[in-house]
Amino acid sequence: MSKISLVNLCIYFIVFISQVFTCPEKNGRFPIGNSCDKYLECVDGVGEEKQCPDGLRFNEKASLFTYPCQYPIDVDCGARSLLQPAKPSDDCPHQFGYFRMGTKPSECNQFLNCVDGRAYVFECPEGLAFNPETYHCDWPDVVEDCDAAGYLGFQCPADPKVEGLGFQEYRFYQKPGDCQRYFLCVNGNPRLYNCGDGNYFDSNLRTCTNETTTCV
Repeated sequence: MSKISLVNLCIYFIVFISQVFTCPEKNGRFPIGNSCDKYLECVDGVGEEKQCPDGLRFNEKASLFTYPCQYPIDVDCGARSLLQPAKPSDDCPHQFGYFRMGTKPSECNQFLNCVDGRAYVFECPEGLAFNPETYHCDWPDVVEDCDAAGYLGFQCPADPKVEGLGFQEYRFYQKPGDCQRYFLCVNGNPRLYNCGDGNYFDSNLRTCTNETTTCV
């Protein structure tokens, strides 16, 4: 055997050995080093390295009957912080995940669901904002980086003692020019409510009613 072939064989052997993992148990899935999206899958004592799709994380607590690659909010990687480089598409920052749309703090309503790099656009119900921390639609004032007043188009009065009804921390205001909708100001932040078709907000009673005479 030539000297070059022997060297190549040694290199191949070293690389092959470096890719062999010892299974902690005969069957199961286990973290690999400091990686949050790679894992070792062992079947009958034979281990195979696998990697989650871009945007997902390996959940070592997932049962053997559950796909172990899950969304970041569902996975606690602990000290395992390494991730593969992002693989963005034309529409998505990662191949998988939920992402808020818009670049301004007042653009809080729409979000993307990215699946294999393909984006599906969704909107939160009226008055709610997408929360990237929970993947749920929530009150805009509890969503970080969402400007509730700018998003809803209403600024709560600076001195609630002068205007509005109710306790100082909770004040009601009819939406200007709209008899069906009203704002509840919670600690100075607006939340939009809708009385629904055929109902109107009564500023005196601070509730919805079907009496049109109460709407001004």
